[in-house]
Amino acid sequence: MKRRSIRPRPDWQEEAARVGFTFHHMDGAPYWDESAFYELTLAQAEAVEDAAADIHAMCLDFVAEAVKSERIMTRLAIPEAHRDYVAETWARGDPTLYGRFDFAYDGKGPPKLYEYNADTPTSIFETAVFQWLWLEGRIKDRTLPADADQFNSLFEKLRDRFTAIFPNGGFVHFSSDAESVEDRQTVKFLEDLAAQAGLEPRFVAIDQIGLDADGRFVDDGNNIIQAIFKLYPWEMMLREPYADNVAGSKTQFIEPAWKALLSNKGLLPMLWERHAGHPNLLEAWFEDDPGAAGLGDSYVRKPLFSREGANIELVDRGCRAEVLDQGYGAEGWIRQALHMPPRYEGNYPVIGAWIVGDAPAGMGIREDDGPVTKNMSRYLPHAIIG
Repeated sequence: MKRRSIRPRPDWQEEAARVGFTFHHMDGAPYWDESAFYELTLAQAEAVEDAAADIHAMCLDFVAEAVKSERIMTRLAIPEAHRDYVAETWARGDPTLYGRFDFAYDGKGPPKLYEYNADTPTSIFETAVFQWLWLEGRIKDRTLPADADQFNSLFEKLRDRFTAIFPNGGFVHFSSDAESVEDRQTVKFLEDLAAQAGLEPRFVAIDQIGLDADGRFVDDGNNIIQAIFKLYPWEMMLREPYADNVAGSKTQFIEPAWKALLSNKGLLPMLWERHAGHPNLLEAWFEDDPGAAGLGDSYVRKPLFSREGANIELVDRGCRAEVLDQGYGAEGWIRQALHMPPRYEGNYPVIGAWIVGDAPAGMGIREDDGPVTKNMSRYLPHAIIG
């Protein structure tokens, strides 16, 4: 895999405004960065695709076991009062829309899983839409060869997945923090895809959802929420005051509650326990497991729940890197083998490999000046050449 520096398109910001990519800069800093791109061969892109497919299958096998195990539910800090509901959503086959695996990959060795964003992954619009427009533009201006491609069928697969989940159409609510520009634009994109799939999307801010006298969730117009895509994680939902109403609400949630078993860094030692030595996995242990000592004085310490690199600590031969402390860790910690992402001229890329339904659907690349991907880590496009 190669990082190629190029001159940005002169009109890219006008194109971003035209398609609704309003968060290409955040807090005055660039988020979208097309001053460079990552070049992969077809074989390298297929290695990412294959890794995503393999780990997705492992995850489904794991959930089938986890929903029957109090030990696993406890390890993953699933609140006891809601474990039956989590298991019920799996047993009745509540469908999933998408997820994103984050890999370290240099194009030489196998992709290595850092974590699974199984519940509320973002960077979906920039992956599905804007980096594809970048590719078309760069082919048109001959910066890239005419046969350049991307690992990217995310737009079509998401649209088709909405049709598969809701074959009879109808209203579907969409919800997020209305004040977060990135979250709101992400949900707007999914609303548009749902409309293209024949659904009638209706947005409600996450803090405007209420309960009626029958225990049904309702929107700000007092309309019953029968089905909802929520950009709000289960680890928080299951700890909210309304959590006791979830099971009886009859609401279909996208993502379903069984995804709480996967959107949890405790998944990493659970996968290692079942598939030790798999080429796409890094050795991982719960911190209180005696096996964690085998990692020695070089490892990554991660809380079960955290977001955007918060409270992730790199320990290299006993030296501890600076930590972005946002208060995560009360539910427990894991340790994962230290495996640094590749470094290109001081930039550390991490590959996000998307799953839609059960199918790999594309990839996006975020890079940072440090080895931990954070909220403001830049998004760079990729191209398959050769």
